[in-house]
Amino acid sequence: MAKTTEAQILLALEEITIPTKNNDGGKNIVALGMISGIAIKDRMVQFSIEIDPEKADEMEDIRKKAEQCVNNIDGVLSATAILTAEAKESYNRQQAVSGKKSKKPDSSKINGAANIKYMVAIASGKGGVGKSTISVNIALSLKLMGLKVGLLDADVFGPSMPRMTGVSGKPQSIDGNSLEPLENYGIKIMSMGFMVAEDQPVVWRGPMVMGALQQMLNDVNWGELDILIIDMPPGTGDAQLTISQNAPLNGAVIVSTPQDIALIDAKKGLNMFLKVNVPVLGIIENMSYFLCPQCGHQSDIFGHGGARAEAKKLDCKFLGEIPLHMDIRTTSDNGNPIVISQPNNQHSLIYNDIADKIWNDLN
Repeated sequence: MAKTTEAQILLALEEITIPTKNNDGGKNIVALGMISGIAIKDRMVQFSIEIDPEKADEMEDIRKKAEQCVNNIDGVLSATAILTAEAKESYNRQQAVSGKKSKKPDSSKINGAANIKYMVAIASGKGGVGKSTISVNIALSLKLMGLKVGLLDADVFGPSMPRMTGVSGKPQSIDGNSLEPLENYGIKIMSMGFMVAEDQPVVWRGPMVMGALQQMLNDVNWGELDILIIDMPPGTGDAQLTISQNAPLNGAVIVSTPQDIALIDAKKGLNMFLKVNVPVLGIIENMSYFLCPQCGHQSDIFGHGGARAEAKKLDCKFLGEIPLHMDIRTTSDNGNPIVISQPNNQHSLIYNDIADKIWNDLN
């Protein structure tokens, strides 16, 4: 079976036209430069349709038609189209054949983040260190302090906040311009996981990821917040730089496990924030030790104290150490985080202490 190409996709999409007032048949969405971010992987196709945000509701029918049109291409297993008001690159069929793309100016942004007092990124240099669990529990600890809190799940490829916060459903738009975040436990939440099924892979190229991240920040009606916690994607690539350079971050928190290899990646994350002039508020050592739920014995599975020592070397605050414990894992998996479900638990008190340090540092 021949491999599906961008040129084939654009040729098919030329059948989709935007009606005009004078009934001249209109222009197709490719000629209008509305197609961007085409990604093709394993017979699955994803692409964006750039629109005027004020016409989001009426453009939904166009999105569905475009999606079906591409889905009908021989060899395409599935097609997903999203509406976006953040144009980065537009395509035409001739450029797709030649491999060249044309630039067009960014659309104006709807700054739904205008009334957020502080934005703090929770980051790590690598995946698998428990960053999302820390993000949600710190956000909830801040809420328990009486603050207005938002939580942005910026990990487009591995969104976990819907499960961890026990929230499901799709964000709605009241005004046709911005999305309303979902809420639970008194905090406002936005995640790509609300818009993509849990078992559906997100196979996007860089431009689509960048656009999605900027939309989740700027095109969401966050309202007035004291603080927005941003659960960053792991690593130090384009996605992390996009957020660091486009969001007015007031600080970043680095999460690491104790072993040397994780600390090397943590240092990379720390240095990335320093290079883009985002202050690092401190380092957290997660999975610092294993605490046996039966006997309470402490085992240093990954070593212990490495992040504390590294923080001292880097002249950076050490915010605390969180153990590897079953209660933290099960409450997160069940959508009932430990800070809420067991507020007096010793682990919850650790999260509360870290949240208090972060808030005091910001003020």
